[in-house]
Amino acid sequence: MVDCVVKDWQGANAGTATLDLKVANEDNAGHIVHRAIVRQMHNARQGTLSSKTRSEVRGGGRKPWRQKGTGRARAGSNRSPLWRGGGVIFGPKPRDFEVKMNRKERRLALRTAFQSRVDDIVVVQDFADQLSTPKTKEVISAMGRWGVEPENKVLMITAEKNDVIYRSVRNVANIKLILAVNLNAYDILLADRLVVTAAALEKIQEVYGA
Repeated sequence: MVDCVVKDWQGANAGTATLDLKVANEDNAGHIVHRAIVRQMHNARQGTLSSKTRSEVRGGGRKPWRQKGTGRARAGSNRSPLWRGGGVIFGPKPRDFEVKMNRKERRLALRTAFQSRVDDIVVVQDFADQLSTPKTKEVISAMGRWGVEPENKVLMITAEKNDVIYRSVRNVANIKLILAVNLNAYDILLADRLVVTAAALEKIQEVYGA
């Protein structure tokens, strides 16, 4: 169990929030998180790359020259992989990169990854009502008051979809906005800081808690 300080829009302390997630044992935590990351990266691959073999390349039906007597190397087709415009040897073909992992293991890896970043988590009060219209500058200023450096790669987690917040941060290259129900281990570990609203933290505790 970890107690996190909750900050308000101005950056002042506004209370505490509790995070209590069941995580993997220290001995195998790294292994299970690594498996989850590998699975996510593999499953993100489309597997649509395709190259043509010598049998699929157009042309090459006639023998370029006779077998003997020309002084040149023997050749049976101008679509050989040795020729320019020929087929590809062992090139990529469409395939499925899916890696399977048990649901309990996936959730355990996610909880372990999130709990491991507790020192980098900034819990803030819901600030949607502070933005009447989309204002990127105001969100950036607020993050400075919360202790987030401008160069930090930030993962912002909210409980519900909010169009004003989305439009306020969508043009900031180092901020990624996701919902609490869409957490994934890759984004959690990739970010330098995690900005989590108090409602999102409760949602995470509700959905992923023990």
